[in-house]
Amino acid sequence: MDERAYGRTKLGDGVCPPWVLRDYAVLADGERGAVVDPEGRIVWLCAPRWHSDAVFSALIGGGGCYGVEPGDRWHVWGGYYEDGTLIRVSRWVTADSVIECRDALAMPATADRLVLLRRMRAEKGETRLRVTLDARPGFGAGRLRDPRLADDVWTADAEGLRLRLLGAHTAAWDPESGLRGEFRLRKGEQHDLVLELSERERTDRLEPEELWAATEDAWRRTVPDCSELAAPRDARHAYAVLRGLTSSSGGMVAAATTSLPERADTGRNYDYRFAWIRDQCYAGLAVATHGPHDLLDTAVRFTAERILADGKGLHPAYTVDGRPVPDERRLRLRGYPGGDDRTGNQAADQFQLDAFGEALQLFAAAAHHDRLTPEAEQAVMVAVDAAEDNWRRPDASLWELDDRWWTQSRLSMVAGLREVGRVLPGETGKRCTDLADAVYTETRRRCLRQDGRWRRAADDDGPDAALLRPLARGCPPAGDPSNAITRRFIEDRLAEDGYLYRFVHPGIPLGEAEGAFLLCGFTMALASDHLGDRAGALRWFERTRAACGPSGLFAEEYDVRQRQLRGNLPQAFVHALLLECAVRLNDASTRPR
Repeated sequence: MDERAYGRTKLGDGVCPPWVLRDYAVLADGERGAVVDPEGRIVWLCAPRWHSDAVFSALIGGGGCYGVEPGDRWHVWGGYYEDGTLIRVSRWVTADSVIECRDALAMPATADRLVLLRRMRAEKGETRLRVTLDARPGFGAGRLRDPRLADDVWTADAEGLRLRLLGAHTAAWDPESGLRGEFRLRKGEQHDLVLELSERERTDRLEPEELWAATEDAWRRTVPDCSELAAPRDARHAYAVLRGLTSSSGGMVAAATTSLPERADTGRNYDYRFAWIRDQCYAGLAVATHGPHDLLDTAVRFTAERILADGKGLHPAYTVDGRPVPDERRLRLRGYPGGDDRTGNQAADQFQLDAFGEALQLFAAAAHHDRLTPEAEQAVMVAVDAAEDNWRRPDASLWELDDRWWTQSRLSMVAGLREVGRVLPGETGKRCTDLADAVYTETRRRCLRQDGRWRRAADDDGPDAALLRPLARGCPPAGDPSNAITRRFIEDRLAEDGYLYRFVHPGIPLGEAEGAFLLCGFTMALASDHLGDRAGALRWFERTRAACGPSGLFAEEYDVRQRQLRGNLPQAFVHALLLECAVRLNDASTRPR
C-alpha cells in the first residue's frame, strides 16, 4: 500500500517526497505560480515572478517548502478548485475529523509582491494541524536572515525579498528547518495564514478578510460564463488556468514549472516559465471563438509589442515582461524523479516561421471583434513583411526540431495571410491574399504528394499531427480532398486507444518514444469538426479531456499505458485548445467558423 496516500510521511522530517504529476494542483495569480501537493505542501514557488529563482523548489529536488498538514498521520486526501477560479481547497479526512484548507495567490496581483492565502477550517470533529515554513531562495541555495516576530507577524529577509507571515505567532524558528508550529481547531473554527514576499519593505497590515474578498471578486470579474458551451465546467476551468498564467504585462507562460520530465531519463525536460508567441496566439484565438474577453486583448497586445520590437528577428519565446529568455543552465539539484534540473530555454533562439502565421490569425480574429488596436495593425504589416522575406527559409516549426522546409509552417502562414486579407481593406488586403497564393502554390508543389496527401516536410513523407493545425484553420479549404486523406493517414499512423501522438520516432513504438500529445488530440477534434465529422470530433474531444489529474490540470503529454501526466504543468496551450473545442463543439453555437 502506498503510504503517502494515508499521510504517513512527516513534514517535520525535512523531506517533501515527490508525487506523480497528476496529484499536484497549481495556484496562480498571473505573475507567478505555486505547486501544491496532496498533503498541503507548497513545493514550488518562484518569486517575485515566473522566471525568478524559486523560493520553494522541493518539487525538483531543491530546498524549501511551505506546508500545512493534519497532525493525525492516518488520513486520506482530496480536493477541488472553486468553480471558475484557481482557488484550491484541499480536504483531509482522518478517523474522527474532516479538515479543509483553502489556498490562493491573492489577486489583483502586482509583479513586485505576492501574497499566498491559506485558510484552514475544521468541518467535523477536533483536529491538530502542523505548519512548517522553510523558505530557501535561489533554488534552495539561500536562507532567510534575521527572522523576528512582532504583532503576530514574522518577518525575515531573503536575497532581495522581504518575507512576512501572519498567523503563526505560536510557532518557533529553527535555524536549520525554518518555522515550525501547530494549532488546534474545533468544529466550525478556522485559522488564517498569510504569507507575503515582496521586493520592498511594507508596513501595511495583512488583513485576511480583505485579501480573500478582493481575490474572490477578481476571479468573478475575470472568468466569463461558459454555461452555454460543451463541458461548461471544464471550459471555465480552462479559462481560469489561462488567466492564472497571464501576466499584467500580457505575456502568458507556457507552464508554471521547469524540468518536469516528458519521459524518464531521456533528457527531455525543459523550462516552460516563459511566454511563447505561438502559445499566446493559441490562447487568444481560443478566447476569440467565445467572445471579445480580456485575454484576447492581452494576447494581441503582447504579440504586437514583440513583433513591433523585434520585427523579422522575432523570437519564439520571451519572459512575460518581453525580455530575452536566459540561456539554458543546470542547477545541480536532484531533479524530479526521471528528470534533471535546468532553467532557461534554447528554443528561444530558433526561427519559427509559423509564429508569424499564428500572429496574423490572432490579429484577424481581433479584427472580427473590432479589437484590433493601431499598434496591432502596424504589427500586421511587420509580420507580412517578415512572411514575404522568410517563407522560403527553413525553420524549426511547431515541434521545435531541426531547420527544414516544414509543411505546417507554410500552411499556417497561408491561413494567417488569408484571414488578414479578408479583414483589411484595399491594397493591404490584396497584398496579403497574393502572398498567400504564392506561398500556397509553392508549398503544394513541394509538399503535396500525387495521391493527395500532405507530406510532413518537403523531404519527409511521414505522418505529422502538426498538419492538423492549419487544416482546422481552413487551409486547405474544407472541400479540398487532401484534407480528408491527410487526416485519415495521421489517424491511422499516430492514434492509439483514442489518443494522438505527434509523429513517428523511427524504430520506436509510439507509446515508448513519448506520451500522447494532448494538443494533438484537441486539434484532431477541431479538424474533424471542420471537415463535417461532428461525431468523430466529439469522440476526440471527450477522450482527450479525460487525460487530466484529479485537479483537472493538463500537462503536455499523457502516458496512455500508465494513465499518467508527463511534462510541465499546467500546459497552457492544452487548456486553450480545450476551451476552443468547448465553443466549437457546442451544438447550440451559431458563431462563425
